[in-house]
Amino acid sequence: MNSLLRWFGGDDRSRVGLFVDGPNVLRTEFDVDLDDVRTAAIEHGRPVLTRLYVDEHATPGLIQAAEARGFEIIVTSGDVDVKLAVDAVSAAVRNEFDLLAIVSRDMDFKPVLETAARHGLQTLAIAPGTHGRSDGLQNAAHDAITLE
Repeated sequence: MNSLLRWFGGDDRSRVGLFVDGPNVLRTEFDVDLDDVRTAAIEHGRPVLTRLYVDEHATPGLIQAAEARGFEIIVTSGDVDVKLAVDAVSAAVRNEFDLLAIVSRDMDFKPVLETAARHGLQTLAIAPGTHGRSDGLQNAAHDAITLE
């Protein structure tokens, strides 16, 4: 049945909302590849929202590379945390996905994961590497991945 659904364009896997904290994750010390981020999400389901949040200092090259990998780019004037958190919680309570994946090392997103879980969603914390990883954020999620 699963293969039949996929053949006709359907997909019974969990719908994944992927929210990436760009300034926190896309740093030279982590060397994060957005393809790896997307792959980590795909391992948990079918991405239906893939958003990269960046500030006004993001380079055109970064934006083009992210768009080429299927990310919707959200540019904020300043700290991206509030915009990402509000968007993630809003989409979660509107039931736009079954699993919320936050890519960050910032403990500020712990309440976002907890709110999504209270609304019956699965949660996933994806860290850019072991250096600076937030154990609290990872512990708040149902599942956690550390990119290497």
